[in-house]
Amino acid sequence: MTRWTRRDFIANSAAALAGAAALRGAVPALAAEVAPVRVRSGTDVVRLGSSGIATSVLGIGSGTRGGSEQRGLGPDGVVRLVREAFDLGIRYIDTADNYRTHSLLAPAIKQLPRDKVFLLTKTPAKNAEKARDDIERYRRELGVETLDAVLMHCMRNKGWPQDMRPVRDVLLEAKRKGQVRAVGVSCHGWDPLVDSVDCPDLDAHLVRINHAGKVMDAEPEKVSEQMKKMFQKGRGIIGMKIYGEGAFKTREERLASLKYVLGLGCVHCFTIGFSSVDQIKETLELIKEATA
Repeated sequence: MTRWTRRDFIANSAAALAGAAALRGAVPALAAEVAPVRVRSGTDVVRLGSSGIATSVLGIGSGTRGGSEQRGLGPDGVVRLVREAFDLGIRYIDTADNYRTHSLLAPAIKQLPRDKVFLLTKTPAKNAEKARDDIERYRRELGVETLDAVLMHCMRNKGWPQDMRPVRDVLLEAKRKGQVRAVGVSCHGWDPLVDSVDCPDLDAHLVRINHAGKVMDAEPEKVSEQMKKMFQKGRGIIGMKIYGEGAFKTREERLASLKYVLGLGCVHCFTIGFSSVDQIKETLELIKEATA
């Protein structure tokens, strides 16, 4: 695991202190500006908002084209890819029920030190019973006792926080039981994204963000404004669609997106769907170039 430097500590300590104060009941919300996230490499270890969860900046996703690209690698190919990603310093694995990759990832996760991996999955559940069943099934399919983060997946409607209250309550119950460490949401649409800012009890947001507005919920400037509001609440901010779901075909385009996302100062980490170790290595190189 990458060691924390003094610079890393200073950049992330404000969020940690604010989280501790909130736990003591000292303040109802963050009392001061949260220090911006500053990283130097994709393997830097950061804290996911005030959740206390550690993760590498770069995550390996398993949902490219609905997960078909990763499923196409086959069981052995997925194990090799995850193992090589871990050996390169990546500690974040991103999946979802919809991707149908839980069973492929389980053998790979079994080979890794569990306390060194941030494992995030997502549920499409729209009612409490389905959410409760999903948590049990995900733990079984992935072969873990605790899921580091479970997100309500792909919120599309305005007013979803009220509509999804039963599901959120189930996830919070699982968190109290130690089955889940963090509860969050991913949104597809401007109105649900805005609604998510003031939704209570969330630890993390998975947000579509890149420099060109490809496959996003609004223009980059509007989306980043909402992300910064989430960030100031001590939420963990996770980026997705960094490469515009494959829209950025050149190295220069991918570098421009990484420069933009990393320059926002409010993104703790991000997931990119990979199907080869060469793709991972290029991204790690580009992150270093973007932060130089």
